[in-house]
Order: sequence, then C-alpha cells, then structure tokens
Amino acid sequence: MSVLVGNVWWMGWNLVLALVPLGLSRYLFGRRSRPPWLLWTGGVVFVAFLPNAPYVLTDILHVPADMAQTNDDPWLAAAVLAQYAVLIGVGFLAYVLSLVRFERWLAGRGLSPRAVLGIDVALHALCAVGILLGRVFRFNSWDVVTDPWGLAEMLRVPQPRTVVVLVVLFAVLAGGAAVLRALPAILTRVARSV
Repeated sequence: MSVLVGNVWWMGWNLVLALVPLGLSRYLFGRRSRPPWLLWTGGVVFVAFLPNAPYVLTDILHVPADMAQTNDDPWLAAAVLAQYAVLIGVGFLAYVLSLVRFERWLAGRGLSPRAVLGIDVALHALCAVGILLGRVFRFNSWDVVTDPWGLAEMLRVPQPRTVVVLVVLFAVLAGGAAVLRALPAILTRVARSV
C-alpha cells in the first residue's frame, strides 16, 4: 500500500504540469480573441510547458520498481498499474487535446492544412527534445528562463544515442497522437458494424 501512497505526490505534480498546456490552450486558443502580445507571450509559455503532458509516458520507467514493492499481491499490483494508466492516459490525452485546440485555432486564422501539419510536426519534435531534456538531463520547463545557457549547452553537441532516443520519442508522440485522434472515428465504425 505504501507504493500507492508514495506515488501520489509525484504523480499528482506531473499531472498538474501535464494539464498546464491544456489550460493554456483553452485560454489562449479559445473562441475569444486575445491581444497579440498575450498570444505571443502565452504561446511561448504554451510551447515551453507542452512537453510536460507527454512526459508522463516516460514515467513508465518506474513501473518495474513499483511492481517489485507489491510483494506479489495481485490486487496491489493491479492498483499500481491502474495508477500508472491514469497518469499516462490523462497526460497524453491532455497533450493531444492541447494540440488539437491549437491546430483548430491556427486553421481558423487561415493557415493551410499543410502549414498546420508542419507546425504539428515541429511541436512533436520540440516535445521530444523537451522530454529528453527533462527525463535524462533533469531540466524543467522554467529553465528556458532560469537556465537558458545550460539548456543551450545540452543541445549544442548531441550524441548518437541521443539522436536515436529523439527519433523514437518523436515517433511515439506523432504516432500516438495520430492513433488517439483516429480513435473516435474507428470506434464509431466498429459500433455501427456490431
């Protein structure tokens, strides 16, 4: 039981950080127009915090250690897995919903579908870099302001392993987002065929 309680604080904090970009997207890219200075400033903050939402995918690395603490109790193991499923599911859903709202806002401003797709791909790539910086190098979103030179130094000379990790992260983000977007249409078709 202590493993469940021990996860509450850090999982809760990661969920709060994962929901920040969703809240920003609702505020900035909603129906009401915002002044340009607010959109630019808020947009930078949105991009800086966006990697926090899919970052929770990497928290799966903690599962083996937590499962070892269940002492083969199947109910406790199921509860730990459910805890991680909620964390990862909510975080990744917040990521996709944030992107969808931003993309709709861009399309509503007259950007072509191709331009919106290009921005989407760029955001997946930036989020892959952000996740790597957070998970491996332990940087935070606010380090863009508090430690920009430290961030620049990490990005200056990428190692070959780093490039592979970035490609995998990008593929997971782009592929996962595509699947999550397609899911409602797929479920609708399946429901009609049953």
